[in-house]
Amino acid sequence: MSSIYEKYNLKQVINASGRMTILGVSTPRPEVVEAVNTGMNHYFEMKDLVNKTGEYIAKLLGVEGATVVACASAGIAQSIAAVLVKDDDWLLENLHVTPVENNEIVLPKGHNVNFGAPVGTMVALGGGKLVEAGYANECSPEQLAAAITPRTAAILYIKSHHCVQKSMLNVKQAAEVARSHNLPLIVDAAAEEDLQRYYHDGGDLVIYSGAKAIEGPTSGLVIGKKQYVEWVKRQAYGIGRAMKVGKEGILGLTCAIEHYLTATKESGQQMVDKMTPFIESLNTLKGVSARVVWDAAGRDIARTEIKFDEAATGIATGDLVQALKQGEYAIYFRGYKANEGIIEADVRSVSAQQLDIIYRRIKELTAGETA
Repeated sequence: MSSIYEKYNLKQVINASGRMTILGVSTPRPEVVEAVNTGMNHYFEMKDLVNKTGEYIAKLLGVEGATVVACASAGIAQSIAAVLVKDDDWLLENLHVTPVENNEIVLPKGHNVNFGAPVGTMVALGGGKLVEAGYANECSPEQLAAAITPRTAAILYIKSHHCVQKSMLNVKQAAEVARSHNLPLIVDAAAEEDLQRYYHDGGDLVIYSGAKAIEGPTSGLVIGKKQYVEWVKRQAYGIGRAMKVGKEGILGLTCAIEHYLTATKESGQQMVDKMTPFIESLNTLKGVSARVVWDAAGRDIARTEIKFDEAATGIATGDLVQALKQGEYAIYFRGYKANEGIIEADVRSVSAQQLDIIYRRIKELTAGETA
């Protein structure tokens, strides 16, 4: 039997960019795949499944409430809708045709990012109106508070490497501002690895991707204060209907969380050990220099930063990034700094053999050779 790649004429991928949506995010462990398969092959009363798995996850994490959603982006939209609609049955079914006066969602300006889609689009889907606080490179608690008006419905905090990191208030400080104004704090922690920290820091609703750090199926997790989580669950009969999660996703993510909490995780130092021979090889190439860098958002993730002297390599870094996708393997890097002649390799999903393939491909391209 032909492989999936052959059947659909797909190119094999080497994922040195990390757990990214454009590459399918992650590869779940066998136990999670089994849970997904079980879900697909059995029937359930869906409301009961949502409630019982939510209670189970909440107990595992030591939080008041939890529910599985389709993805982290859906979690943002449904959380915004939840704090606007609450228990209002009319608004639940008529959110986008009924004016909601107090629908402003305040977030630091440096958090208004595009993570593959704009944060503002998710807020608008939930019926909210985005209001930026502070500046692109600065937001203090005082600046966050200054953006709050009688029309403010919630504060939104994006914990992500995509966001500006310097001169930004932290989650605890945002929670203090929210409490002092009697507002809920929604934290998007999609790729974060600590499933309890931001809840304990004061998040009323905290959103995670099920497929990133947790390595579950395509899904999302919303945890938080019980009342707010119940309002999120109500959105299954509102905007959440268009982004519903299946039984297989619910059971798969619940299983993934169980294993995630007990599994030994690869440490940053182990990542350094894996990438050291790769870095040493890259540093033998003309016009190429490589070193270890650490995750900008503070996670225990080490990556390889590769810097190109374009005059010496004879190829623009942006062109090199595209060329790496066109060979026998589609090789993907983190290319956020390609305009500065820099790319990063995330080695969590890459084997030593694949790192050698990447090295040889970079060598070919910087030496002017073809694949």
